[in-house]
Amino acid sequence: MALGVKLRDDARFDNFHGDRNAEAAARLEAVCRDESRVPVVVVCGDSDTGKSHLLQAACHFMESRDDSAVCVSIQELLPFGPEALSGLENQALICLDDVDLIAGREDWEEAVFHLYNRVLDNGHLLLVSMSEVPGSLPLVLPDLVSRLAHGLLIQLGIYRDDDRLKILMARAEKRGLVMGDDVAGFILRRAPRRLGELLAILDRLDENSLQAQRRLTIPFVKSVMGW
Repeated sequence: MALGVKLRDDARFDNFHGDRNAEAAARLEAVCRDESRVPVVVVCGDSDTGKSHLLQAACHFMESRDDSAVCVSIQELLPFGPEALSGLENQALICLDDVDLIAGREDWEEAVFHLYNRVLDNGHLLLVSMSEVPGSLPLVLPDLVSRLAHGLLIQLGIYRDDDRLKILMARAEKRGLVMGDDVAGFILRRAPRRLGELLAILDRLDENSLQAQRRLTIPFVKSVMGW
């Protein structure tokens, strides 16, 4: 039996911050609310655009309505073979993260195709994420390309600096950290561009702030990060 990803408690629709992809998040939430929804939704975007967050948010939403949901990582399932997808169609929502990893693996492509058909038969919802639109991936099974291409496509864009700033400050507030605009701007100017690395810096600052009983100031950030 395939094990689902442990859902992050902070991966919800209401804390998917940033204006760049707000409309995409709203579209996905609307699909989850709609009982007459399409059978498959494809979320596309680069690795740092929040695809996993949205898949987990959809699961949290469904569970809040007492519907069953599961989120599985294709990367983690690959060592177990395509049989790991068996039985997932019994969930009301099935989320497959990083489906582009199966491109060119005919056995896996067939397994996802048959899972799609079982989900459709059950009247459930399949939600997949991938780095590119289905027609741009080197998939070898035409029927799978066709099914995914005819699903609802939601594309995510790379975050701009103003979005990264909003996300950083919102995550800090969630943790109970007081972060002024000057400190946030200082971190943003020196942090790597990738959102995941930016939030890892926040983890480090949070831990050190608790240990030192210090509030976040530019001198404190400098001392912790060695900037």
